[in-house]
Amino acid sequence: MRKYDVVIVGAGLAGLQCSRLLGRAGLKVLLIDRKERLSDSIHTTGIFVRRTLEDFDIPEDCLGSPVRQVTLHSPARRSLELTSPHDEFRIGRMGRLYERFLEQSQQAGVEWMPATRCTDHSLLKDEVVLRLDTKRSSRWVTARYIVGADGASSRVARDLNLDRNSEWIVGVEDVYARGHHGTPRLQCFLDRNLAPGYLAWIADDGDEVHVGVGGYPAMFDPLSALDQFQKSIANDVDLSCSKWRERRGGRIPVGGVLKRIANNHGLLVGDAAGAVSPLTAGGLDPCMRLSTFAAEVITKYLGANDESVLASYSGKLFRTRFTSRIWMRRAIATFNQPALELAFLALRLPLMKAFANQIFFGRGSFPDVGTHRSDYPTVEAARPSVASHIL
Repeated sequence: MRKYDVVIVGAGLAGLQCSRLLGRAGLKVLLIDRKERLSDSIHTTGIFVRRTLEDFDIPEDCLGSPVRQVTLHSPARRSLELTSPHDEFRIGRMGRLYERFLEQSQQAGVEWMPATRCTDHSLLKDEVVLRLDTKRSSRWVTARYIVGADGASSRVARDLNLDRNSEWIVGVEDVYARGHHGTPRLQCFLDRNLAPGYLAWIADDGDEVHVGVGGYPAMFDPLSALDQFQKSIANDVDLSCSKWRERRGGRIPVGGVLKRIANNHGLLVGDAAGAVSPLTAGGLDPCMRLSTFAAEVITKYLGANDESVLASYSGKLFRTRFTSRIWMRRAIATFNQPALELAFLALRLPLMKAFANQIFFGRGSFPDVGTHRSDYPTVEAARPSVASHIL
C-alpha cells in the first residue's frame, strides 16, 4: 500500500488551498476528487470580497472586473442603491482558478487522483487506511491524517465521527457570457416567494452574468423559482446578446461552523466544516482562512505528534463570532412578504442604511486564525498574531 502523510478528499477551493500549502510544507500529500476535470460541475457563484483579495494570492487572470455597486430590491421591487469607494467584489473564474491551484499543488509535490472516490476506511492507532475506487480499479492507501474537503454532506465527517451539517439552503443559477461589456453591479432581491430564507441575485461583472435564486429546500422548488425570476427581470436586464454558458447549483450550509471539526485522525475544511457565513451564505473567505489554518495545524501536529495541537482547531472557538448571524438568519427565515417589505423600508433610514453598507462592504469575516498569505514556502514561516462574501 502507498503511504501518505495526508490524504485530502475533495478538490474544491478548500481542498486545493490546503493541498498546495501542505505540499509546500514538505508533506507527502494525495489529493482526490470524484470529478475528472475540476472545471466541470462548479457549484459556487465565486464572489470574492475585498478582504480575501487583499490577504490571499488569487491570480489576476482568474478574476472578473471589480464591482463597487450594489442594488438591493424589496419584494415590491423598490430599490436601494449602495456604492463603495473601494473595489469590493470580484467574481472568480472558478474553473480556471481550480486548475491553477491544482497546478501549484502538483508543482509542490502533491499527487493527484481525479475521478476517484473514497469508499471505505478503517482507523488504526496511528493511521487511516482508505479504499480508493476509480472506474477501472481500486487501491488501498494509508495516511497519517485525512482532510475532509468534500462538501456540505461530507462523508469524511461521518466516517471520522465528526459533526455534520444539518441546516442548509439550496442555490441554483444560470451563468451567461455577455455579448458586450456592461456595468459591474451586484443586485440582490428579497422575495419570500422566489427565495424563501435567502435571496435572488444578479451578479454582473461586465463580462459574465450570474442569475440565481436560493432558499430553504423544503419551502420552494429551485428550478421553478429560477425560471420565474428570470421571466420577472426580462424587462430590466437585457440578456438577449448574452450567451448561456452553464447552470450551477448545490447545497450551502448555514448553521455556522460545526463544533467538532477535528480529531487525531482527520479534520474538516470548507463547507464540510460549516465554514460559511450563516447570514450571507458567503463561503469563500471562511474557506480560504480555515483551510490555511488547517494546513498549519496539520503540519504542527504531524511534526510534533502532539494531540494538544488539535485543540486550537475547534469550531467551538469560532462559533461565538457568528452567534448573532445565526439568530438573524433564523429570524429572517420567518419573515413573510409584508415583513420583508417593512424591513426593506427601514433600511432606507440613515442608521439602517449604514447597517446595510456594513453587511455588504464591512470587513468582518471569519476570524484571522492562521497564516494570511498562501505564497510562503511553508505555512509555518509566516504566522501572524492570531487574532464574507454574499453568495
